[in-house]
Amino acid sequence: MKINREFTKNSKSPYENIKFKKASTEILNPDGSLVFKLENFEVPEGWSQVASDILSQKYFRKAGVPNKLKRTEEKNIPPWLSPRVADEESEDLSFSSEKNSQQVFDRLAGAWTYWGWKGNYFSSEEDAKAFFDEVRYMLAMQMVAPNSPQWFNTGLHWAYGIDGPSQGHFYVDHENSKLTRSVSSYERPQPHACFIQSINDDLVNDGGIMDLWVREARLFKYGSGTGTNFSNLRGASEGLSGGGKSSGLMSFLKIGDRAAGAIKSGGTTRRAAKMVVVDIDHPDIEEFIKWKVTEEQKVAALVAGSKICAKHLKKIMNACHNCEADGESCFDPNKNPALKREIIEARKNEVSENYIQRIIHFAKQGYKSIEFETYNTDWDSEAYVTVSGQNSNNSIRVTDDFINAVIDDKDWNLINRTDNSINKTIKAKDLWDEVGYSAWSCADPGIQFHTTINDWHTCPESGEIRASNPCSEYMFLDNTACNLASLNLITFMNEDKCLNTHLFKHAVRIWTLILEISVMMAQFPSKEIAKLSYEYRTLGLGYANLGGYLMSKGISYDSDEGRSNCAALTSLMTGTSYATSAEIASQQGPFPGYQQNAKSMLKVIRNHKRAAYGFNDEYEGLHVNPVPFVIEDLRDTKLGIEAQKIWDEAYQQGQKSGYRNAQTTVIAPTGTIGLVMDCDTTGIEPDFAMVKFKKLAGGGYFKIINRTVPKALEQLQYTENEVSEIIAYAVGHGTLKESPCINHETLKAKGFTEIELELLEQNLRNVFDIRFSFNEFTLGRDFCLEKLNLNKEQLSDMNFNMLSALGFSNDEIEEANIYCCGTMTLEGSPHVKDDHLSVFDCANPCGRIGKRFLSVESHIRMMAAAQPFISGAISKTINMPSDANVEDCMEAYLLSWRLGTKANALYRDGSKLSQPLASKLIEDESMKDDILANEPSPAEKTITVAKEAAQSIVYGSRNKVPDRRKGYIQKAIVGGHKVYLHTGEYEDGNLGEIFIDMHKEGAFLRSLMNNFAIAISIGLQYGVPLEEYVEAYTFTRFDPAGVVQGNNRIKNATSILDYVFRELAVSYLGRNDLAHADNTDVDFSLGTGADEGALKNNEIPWKLVKKMSSQGYLRGQDNLMVINSDSSAAHYGNPEQELSATTPTSSSITEQPLNRVQAAKMMGYEGDACPECSSFTLLRNGTCLKCDTCGATTGCS
Repeated sequence: MKINREFTKNSKSPYENIKFKKASTEILNPDGSLVFKLENFEVPEGWSQVASDILSQKYFRKAGVPNKLKRTEEKNIPPWLSPRVADEESEDLSFSSEKNSQQVFDRLAGAWTYWGWKGNYFSSEEDAKAFFDEVRYMLAMQMVAPNSPQWFNTGLHWAYGIDGPSQGHFYVDHENSKLTRSVSSYERPQPHACFIQSINDDLVNDGGIMDLWVREARLFKYGSGTGTNFSNLRGASEGLSGGGKSSGLMSFLKIGDRAAGAIKSGGTTRRAAKMVVVDIDHPDIEEFIKWKVTEEQKVAALVAGSKICAKHLKKIMNACHNCEADGESCFDPNKNPALKREIIEARKNEVSENYIQRIIHFAKQGYKSIEFETYNTDWDSEAYVTVSGQNSNNSIRVTDDFINAVIDDKDWNLINRTDNSINKTIKAKDLWDEVGYSAWSCADPGIQFHTTINDWHTCPESGEIRASNPCSEYMFLDNTACNLASLNLITFMNEDKCLNTHLFKHAVRIWTLILEISVMMAQFPSKEIAKLSYEYRTLGLGYANLGGYLMSKGISYDSDEGRSNCAALTSLMTGTSYATSAEIASQQGPFPGYQQNAKSMLKVIRNHKRAAYGFNDEYEGLHVNPVPFVIEDLRDTKLGIEAQKIWDEAYQQGQKSGYRNAQTTVIAPTGTIGLVMDCDTTGIEPDFAMVKFKKLAGGGYFKIINRTVPKALEQLQYTENEVSEIIAYAVGHGTLKESPCINHETLKAKGFTEIELELLEQNLRNVFDIRFSFNEFTLGRDFCLEKLNLNKEQLSDMNFNMLSALGFSNDEIEEANIYCCGTMTLEGSPHVKDDHLSVFDCANPCGRIGKRFLSVESHIRMMAAAQPFISGAISKTINMPSDANVEDCMEAYLLSWRLGTKANALYRDGSKLSQPLASKLIEDESMKDDILANEPSPAEKTITVAKEAAQSIVYGSRNKVPDRRKGYIQKAIVGGHKVYLHTGEYEDGNLGEIFIDMHKEGAFLRSLMNNFAIAISIGLQYGVPLEEYVEAYTFTRFDPAGVVQGNNRIKNATSILDYVFRELAVSYLGRNDLAHADNTDVDFSLGTGADEGALKNNEIPWKLVKKMSSQGYLRGQDNLMVINSDSSAAHYGNPEQELSATTPTSSSITEQPLNRVQAAKMMGYEGDACPECSSFTLLRNGTCLKCDTCGATTGCS
């Protein structure tokens, strides 16, 4: 092939006009420990820190790269293209990591050129050099990127001589077409990301059930993804050859799911990328559809049930010990009223009778506490690990016959796999309802439209398409593979915001050739995949950044013009790729399976061509007509004309020479590679947020407007000053100098000096909420304590709001917040016209006040615009709001089918149990006012409290506290009045009495509080649960009330009683919901999280223990042993009379601070932590998730 130079010049380096910079990167564990660090590596100057991080952390070869290289001689290979190896004769030879992006670009482009030369793909050596240079330039300029396995594996042997033993791979030799077993791990790379594998209804033989787990493991180990249609497996009610019944499809799916999960935890930090597909007529289809719903219900039950059991079993244990009866009477519910009451309460909540009896017997043996593990809903928690179905994307295959049966309300037959007899007949509509409910409930299963997929199948004579890769964009025959690459659309825009069609076609032509060469050079994980991939040579060229491309042109994603742009781009890409494939076929011959499928493939090309020319009908062999391209909706007429003409060329060349590839294009999620190219959006997705947080080289983030927004505003004819004001509204002014309510003048009145204001201003540029800047770390601890009169407890409380403590109201804080940090949306912005807001609509509402977001239909219609011009399919998430109902889900599926898309995956906000609701963040502060407005009057509250207290009386034997008892004294100031709260405890630590004393208070209130405390104490000793008092007396309102000082957990109280019972609830019941601050600042805490066991401020352990124990209470018998988390013990006192104090075992519940989740959601992220880097920057990416910080993805691209 002839290769033209469009970006480079002959005899000059492709990097000549590209400036490079030094960069550094590091990966830290959540505890701050270093995982990886690389300094002073080179990347192009225009690359962001995130792109630099991903290249260095993920794609740089970390070992085995020699610093001294020499060329090897190889027959018929030009010297400049010969493979290189380590120069063993060099005295200073050493091996290390790649340290320059040029090394990566060179090894990728060099390996493709080398294998292209060996395969006779170039017309001359000059063409090979041009190819080598053009590819390196496009990689450096972030114009195109291949899928991750190419970055990992390609060129290591060619560039550095890196090699190793075979890993069980196969390839077909391009010279003799023979299937060959690999003898090297890297000479032929494994560049494919997407695989489809078959399964036979056989337990242990090759190609069977257990063999599939091995084949999947080989792919998962090296980061690829795979999909399989499991419909060949017989249902649970079908017979076996040896008698009996099959264990059924679901039992084996659960085995495969656990296998995939184990591989994830054993070798990588991301879950396996796996797709499970089942036909709609399978006997076990109903159970499959409800699989994830059922499993998520199990998780919910585990979480709730574990907490209920732990709560009641603890109360039963306490009731056994807080009893003054003799002998074993305390363990007999007929003689211990408190125990009887707790058993009844436990039974009401379905606590197992076995466990109730077990705890009573446990207590009889002298044990006074139990460990009952509780669970949470984190998606990587023990609760989710316990259930199945969490390591795959699930999809069902539906035919047009089924869809029509649903529409006509007909019956539907489920077919046995062994003899094709009818297993069961059900209503199609009932089965469809189950699909809708499951999708609404847990975002699974997705749907693949089998008839539509096979209507566009280029090789139907070779068999049906029955499955897809995990992200659903690659759909072809079983046991085939696809390698992907994506073009960054924005890099092909001219200054007039039109697509440079000439350069775009040039790039498509070169990258179609690269992917074709990759098929020739590749090795595959099984014989079948190697054979069929050689015979059909499927490719996966696509694009990224469509959302950014449209926004920068000032075009709404949800508009006819937006969809026409999408259709034209896709048409031009696929048409050019097929034309290139025909050009290669004219020299190399068509793919081996072409002759058998020539008529069908040319029919598909004709249908592509008809759609490009806007035909509404006259399609060949289609059950559902596609959405045609409407050139009249396009302002860029040159693009429209090119998008149509290219199909004439592709068809004519195909008629003459055939095609080298059965498929050429897909639209992948472009997760990690999208970040490497600094794309604002992935694949065909819209943008997710107006304001982005750009990572800085030295750590931290810098808030910037989405870089396509200024371009869009310019296109929409806004002036420079208007654009500046609009951007300031979105990102804020980054200063408080001229801010309303909270500014330099008002802060100076509070005690701030110029020094503190300068420190504050430096920090304000990087935050998205001004409250995060007002802390001791920004302003200095001494200033906060001495000048602002704050106390240590307040400063160490991570939820402390300094601005509120300084006297600013919520409305004032919010007004200043908008001025300084912006709204992160353009809604309500000055100057922006209402009819222009749609240009800036994102997948989710933006910022705290944003209400607009793209409709469900807009996502589906954009997919439908692209689908007629894609060989494969499209990986895309259909975002739905949390208030969408089941009917909405079913309608979305039907609309997708009617518009001719091949697959659909829904994601309703909140449909995953593990994910926080975005809608929860959109609550106004005014809701607090609504709550207060509906609160009963003090008189009504007093009557209610009296009634509740009366109902709480339980008559029985009085359980008095010991004569020498332990407890604590808490001093606090409530509304300016000092209050001393004394507690007395039973030996097991339960509360038995309280005393309330008020300092310098009138005799009436002081005496009233004392007698009230006595009444409460008597109630506690007669078995009234503390919970009853807490529910009755918290939130009571009377003076004195107001700010609470001196208590590190309670910061405000509506009355003395509200304060007292909040304190008791927090200290004795663990009711942290009634506290205003967390417990990280408790003086005697020995550590938290990763710092468990670490001593604060180099304190002596014994002094810490002294804070928790009373010298007087122990009467000098204080010989304690402090046990650290590393199991080493430090002894104090007399070892013969040793009393050990160990750190209590913490609950398994690990709850992320709500403010981190909220912050992530307001920034446009999902609200989950990345399993690889723990950053809260996970984004929906096609049908998967990607991390915007480290580039980790749950997909296979």
